[in-house]
Amino acid sequence: MNIHTELTQEQIKEIICSQLPGLMEQDPRIKEFVLRVTRTRYADRDETSDRFDRILQQLREDREKQTREWDAAIKRWEENDRKWDEAVKRWEENDRKWDEAVKRWEENDKKWAENNRRWHENQEDIRRLWSRVDVGLGAIGARWGMRAEGSFREALKGILEKSFGVRVERYLEKDAEGKVFGRPDQVEIDVLIRDGVLILCEIKSSMSKSDMYAFVRKVRFYQEKKGKKAQRMLVISPMVDDKAKAVADLEGVEVYGYPEDVQGL
Repeated sequence: MNIHTELTQEQIKEIICSQLPGLMEQDPRIKEFVLRVTRTRYADRDETSDRFDRILQQLREDREKQTREWDAAIKRWEENDRKWDEAVKRWEENDRKWDEAVKRWEENDKKWAENNRRWHENQEDIRRLWSRVDVGLGAIGARWGMRAEGSFREALKGILEKSFGVRVERYLEKDAEGKVFGRPDQVEIDVLIRDGVLILCEIKSSMSKSDMYAFVRKVRFYQEKKGKKAQRMLVISPMVDDKAKAVADLEGVEVYGYPEDVQGL
């Protein structure tokens, strides 16, 4: 009887599964045969070991890379923390300086306001002082002018009489009708006479426009009172206003700064 025809396929599988391991241990040929037939289904030990080593090596490299990257990230975080701390310190220092600057500005504003107040007070004091000085100088100037005119007149009289042979007289007359000054007042004028030539003269420390008109009226007053015509009218003054000079040109009055400048004597 044929045994293979009597065994079913399932029975053959059970026999192989139960007997094959022992046969592979007992007979190297069977073992070699089984390994050769199944080699395409799995990797051998060497190949498996090599593949495992490669996997481990890749894992180690990945771990080292991650470690390096992690260490680098930690260093960057630490550096950023350090820079942040420095920035915070700078901000705090700037805040402190800003507070100090604000305090100085406030103090300067107070000082400026105080200085401004004092400046205005000083300006007011200076104005009051100058007002007093101006009044004082005016009074001094008036007294000096009167003295200077008298001294100047006496010097002129000496120069003209001694150097030019001119007789100098002081004419004084009461103007009861107020023709010269618009009210009754004393009229004074200097009279120079040489070889029958009549010259009427005004000697003052300064001459304004109104002074020049007053001199012309005094000349007319003298001529009316004396019945004589003056050949020349002279004004001798170191300070003559431009408007006064215009009046002098219009009325034919000769203007000189010093007695030595007078011509024709």
